[in-house]
Amino acid sequence: MPDDRYTHGHHDAVLRSHRNRTIANSAAYLRPHLASGQRVLDVGCGPGTITAEIAAVVAPGEVVAIDRAADVLDEARAVCAEHGVDNVTITVGDVYALDFADDSFDVVHAHQVLQHLSDPVAALVEMARVCRPGGVVAARDADYAGMTWHPADPRIERWMEIYQGVARANDAEPNGGRHLLAWANAAKAFDRVEVTASVWCYAEPISRSWWGGLWSDRVTATAMSKQATQLGLANATDLEWCASGFRDWAEHPDGWFTVPHGEILAWV
Repeated sequence: MPDDRYTHGHHDAVLRSHRNRTIANSAAYLRPHLASGQRVLDVGCGPGTITAEIAAVVAPGEVVAIDRAADVLDEARAVCAEHGVDNVTITVGDVYALDFADDSFDVVHAHQVLQHLSDPVAALVEMARVCRPGGVVAARDADYAGMTWHPADPRIERWMEIYQGVARANDAEPNGGRHLLAWANAAKAFDRVEVTASVWCYAEPISRSWWGGLWSDRVTATAMSKQATQLGLANATDLEWCASGFRDWAEHPDGWFTVPHGEILAWV
């Protein structure tokens, strides 16, 4: 079983991004397929914001949420409590070896998970195993190479080079969004697969400030930055230069940043 390394880590700068995720901005493609009474597995739940909203939709059905990082699960439990949902079980788990019987769930969901895995096909096979016949496996992943920004800035271009290098050193696929269909086809576990795409867009002042600020911190203070230094891909001066690019971008009145995502709904 692969022992994958999560490129971003769980610094607060990373979790600030995760806490912003909702069904509306991160799982709208799945929403029409969620219904009261379903049993849902949420893989890689992080701080649980999507988990809590799914639980509210499927109640009185059950949501089981798992993450390999035990240190984020207390926050996920607190988020679910704040949302007033009590139909969620949150536990440590590994997508490569799900501790559930075959055909256990109506929906198996993973947001921004497959791109970080060394064997995303094996993960999809395992997700399909625990999904009942007629159920759906849903996955959404960003595509880093497809990200666009304006104005052009060599500091942000350098950040992209560094991030791509670190992710590939972790045997991950930073451009995972474009690979989702291929991975689902390679899994040979699905009757049919529907593919869509959507974007996050940061262009008005509040969202620019938020996105630029968190990435300024992520470039210099997270597991990714430590790995970049250890791998010899960048030094502290390089990383601070990249961070300054995000800060300046956030303050630019013409600033624009889009993050494309691939999405799959794969029926078992």
